[in-house]
Amino acid sequence: MSAANRLIEVKNICKNYALGEIQVPALREVSLVINPGDFLVITGRNGSGKSTLLRQLGLLDKPDTGEIFLANQPTTKMNELERSRLRLLKLGYIFQEYALIAELSALENVMLPAMMLEKTKICQKRALETLAKVGLEKKARNLPRQLSGGEQQKVAIARALINDPMILFADEPTANLDSVAAKDILNIFKKLNSEKHTVVMITHEPEETKYANRLVKLADGKIV
Repeated sequence: MSAANRLIEVKNICKNYALGEIQVPALREVSLVINPGDFLVITGRNGSGKSTLLRQLGLLDKPDTGEIFLANQPTTKMNELERSRLRLLKLGYIFQEYALIAELSALENVMLPAMMLEKTKICQKRALETLAKVGLEKKARNLPRQLSGGEQQKVAIARALINDPMILFADEPTANLDSVAAKDILNIFKKLNSEKHTVVMITHEPEETKYANRLVKLADGKIV
């Protein structure tokens, strides 16, 4: 695929973290291309750099060196306001611990990112449609505590979809779920990918890699 069509291009990024006076390398000269329609799974042992890489790809953190391009746009020298707007408009995130607001209903949680861009009535209609995509339209008024773990993760997926992002990032989205709920979530990602959504997911479960069409394995901060 030509460079013009790449969603993300990563060039030789490095990231270190301070442990006292010692610099611990988390990523070592990682280069990677993500294309439209990829279902990319990043795997590796604990401490291999998976979550660090996802934070770089999702513009939640900056590398110490190297460059990251989003739709051919260089991002590492952007200020935080520019990066925040890109995250809101172009990227969706699903986290292991769901990250829902306990006092808000499923519908209200899904609406939040859209309300930064649209009027409430438009957001509500779109949020209901997005909840229907994950099979939760009948529980739109439920609070998170009234939902199972799998249902809460579906709300998180709907929230990530609400602004029609270029890429969905999922950081171990099944880690807190039983095997039945985990399979349900993975099948949702597979369906979204078949509908042309690009998905980048972290997992440490070998059996979950079968859902991907691309696999990246990390060890000691390098792609192996």
